[in-house]
Amino acid sequence: MARSRKKIGEILVGMGVVQQDQVDKAMEMAKGGGKRIGQALVDAGFANEDQIAQALAKQFGLEYVDLNDSSVSSQVDSKLVPEELIKKHLILPISKSNGRLQLIVHDPMDLELLDMLRFRLNTEVEPRIAPRARIKHFIDNKLGAGGSGGPAAGATSMVDSSESLVSESIDRTIDRSVDKSMDASIDRAAEDAPIIKLCNRILIESVKMRASDIHIEPMANRVRLRYRIDGVCIERDNLPKRMQNAVLARMKLMAGINISEKRLPQDGRIKMPIDDDTIDYRVSSCPAYHGESMVLRILRPDSVRIGLENLGFEPDQLEKFHKIIRRPNGIFLVTGPTGSGKTTTLYSALDILNKPDKKIITAEDPVEYAFKGINQCQVREGIGLSFAAILRSMLRQAPNIILVGEIRDKDVAEVAIQAALTGHLVFSTLHTNDAPSAITRLVDMGVKPFLVASSLQAIMAQRLIRVLCKRCRQKDESPDPKYMRLTGLTKEDYEKNTIYKAVGCDECFGTGYRGRMAIFEMMVMNTRIRELAFNQAPVSKIREAAIQNGMRSLLLDGKIKILRGITTPAEIARIAQVEGLAAIDEDE
Repeated sequence: MARSRKKIGEILVGMGVVQQDQVDKAMEMAKGGGKRIGQALVDAGFANEDQIAQALAKQFGLEYVDLNDSSVSSQVDSKLVPEELIKKHLILPISKSNGRLQLIVHDPMDLELLDMLRFRLNTEVEPRIAPRARIKHFIDNKLGAGGSGGPAAGATSMVDSSESLVSESIDRTIDRSVDKSMDASIDRAAEDAPIIKLCNRILIESVKMRASDIHIEPMANRVRLRYRIDGVCIERDNLPKRMQNAVLARMKLMAGINISEKRLPQDGRIKMPIDDDTIDYRVSSCPAYHGESMVLRILRPDSVRIGLENLGFEPDQLEKFHKIIRRPNGIFLVTGPTGSGKTTTLYSALDILNKPDKKIITAEDPVEYAFKGINQCQVREGIGLSFAAILRSMLRQAPNIILVGEIRDKDVAEVAIQAALTGHLVFSTLHTNDAPSAITRLVDMGVKPFLVASSLQAIMAQRLIRVLCKRCRQKDESPDPKYMRLTGLTKEDYEKNTIYKAVGCDECFGTGYRGRMAIFEMMVMNTRIRELAFNQAPVSKIREAAIQNGMRSLLLDGKIKILRGITTPAEIARIAQVEGLAAIDEDE
C-alpha cells in the first residue's frame, strides 16, 4: 500500500518553522476564508513564502530552487518557453534534455497548468519549486515589460499576440462591454463583436501555424482549443466556459449548420480568404457529454499540388510509381489509416495525368479539392448516389482514368474491378496497415480471389512522418538503444552517418519538427504474388514474396530517412513500429 503524503502543517512543524497551535489557528482561518493552509500561515505571519515553498518541495518530493542564488538564477533559459506563457503563468524554464523540460513553478498542485504545458510545448515537464513572489520578481527584473528577445520574437510573435487575444483580450472586452452597457440588446451586440473576432482569429491563426485541424472541445469547466500540427495535437488555449455556446454558434453560422440543433451530428463548410488563397474548412459537430465537440479540418488548395518529388519518394520508388500510374488499365491502391496522406498522393498522380487527351472522372465523399479538367462527382448517400451508383454511371462516360475515393464494401470493389478489367485505370484507397494486407482485405469483403489477383497492378502503403526542423536540429551524440533496436540502426550507421535529434525552437513552436513527408511500402504485383492471392495465402507469405520482388517496408524506408538526416529514430519508431515500441515500454 502506498504511503500517504505528509500534510504541509506537519512538515513545517518538523522543520521548526511553526508550532502546532499556529497550524491549528491557520487551519481555522483557511476554512473560513477559503484559502490553502500555506497561504493562511503566511497571512497570519507564522511563516514566509520561502518556508512554505520549501515545505511544498518536501511534501511533493521536488527540488526547491533558490532564485536569490546567482549560480541558480543564471541557469534560467527563457528561450525554451514562449515569453507570454512565462509572464502569464509565472513559470521559469531551466533546461531541456531527452525530451523533458525542467521548469520552476510556485504551485505543484496546479495539475491543469502542468497538463496544458505538456500539450502546448509537446514535452514532458519536470517541475521545481520556488516562491511565487521570487519568480515574479525575477521575471520583472530579467524580462521586463518589453521581453528579452526570446521566443516572443520572430516566428512566434503571431502566437504570443493571439494568446492575449484569445485568453485575455476577449474576456476583458466582454466584461467591460457588459459592465458599461445598460441595455440588454446592447449587451448582446457588444458581446457578439469579440466572439466574431475570436473565431476569425482562430481560423486565420491555425492556417498560419500550418495546422491541419482545429479542435474545439467543451470540458466540465472550460473549452479546450487544440490545433493538430504535423499530425500531433497541441493545446492552444482554454476558453472560458461561458463563451462555449457563443463560439460554437458562430462557427455553425459560418459553416451553414443549423444552430438550434444540438442533439445530432452535423457537417458543414467554411470558405475564407487568407493570404491570397481561399481556405476551405470542413466542419463537423458531434454531441458530447459537456456540449458539442467541433472539429474543423483545414483544406489548402496548394496541399495536393506539392509534386510527387516532394512527397518523400526515394528515386527508385518514384520511378516505379511513374510506371504504374501510366499503365493503361488495372487497379492501383493506396492504403493507410485516416490522415496518412493517401488523397494527396492520388491527387498528385492525377495532376500529372490530367492532360487534354485523357478523360478523368472521380467519385469522392466529399470532394475536398476542385481540379480543372477533371470531372468530380460528390457521393450523396441520402438520395441513393453511392460510390457504386456513380461508378456504374462512370463506365458509360468512356473515361480513361477513374478515381474512387475509398473502397468500402463488396459492391464498390466489384464495380472497380470490372472497370479495371474492361480497360480502365482505377485509383482508389483502402484502410489497411500495410500493402500485402490489402489483398486479404478485398477477399474478406467478398471479392473473388481470382478477380483480385487479375485486376490489381500495385498496392502502396504509406504513413506521414514529421521532418526535423533544420534550424534547431542537433547531432545525436547519445542514441537511445531502444530506438536503435526498433529502427534497425547499428553502431556502424551512427559512425558513418550524421543522425539528428529533435530539440525545439521558436520556428517549430518548440516541437523540434517542421513539416511532414511520407514513407512508403510499394508492392508491385508479379506472377508469384498473383498465385498467392488466387490461393488465398496468408499475409506473411505474400509479404515474403513482395520483399523478394523488391518491396521495401515502411520501417526500412523510414530508416533511409533517418540516415539522410530528415527525421529521428523516435519518430520512425512511433509511426512504423508501434507494436514493438509498446512491447519495450511494457518491459521497462
